[in-house]
Amino acid sequence: MPTEPLSQKEIEDRLRELPGWSQEGDRIARTYRLGSHFAATALVVHIAQIQEELNHHSDLLLGYNTVNLTVNTHAAGGAITERDFELAHRVEGAAPGHGAS
Repeated sequence: MPTEPLSQKEIEDRLRELPGWSQEGDRIARTYRLGSHFAATALVVHIAQIQEELNHHSDLLLGYNTVNLTVNTHAAGGAITERDFELAHRVEGAAPGHGAS
């Protein structure tokens, strides 16, 4: 998958496809709310599995019943790339199975 930085317009267009996601500086980010700490922890483990499959890792912050994910591409100098959106889409597909909103 390409690691070329996306233009601001490309980032904005792709974010429209991902409700709940936003741009925070040089990263895309999302906070998920879950029903319990255990559910949040299970989502973190699932995200870690997706990251390993993609060989693309984000920053994760586990709260009591929240998971905060921020991602950019280090190989592109910390810019936002298509790889970040691939990860975001995969996480979006997994999150509902854990009761995330």
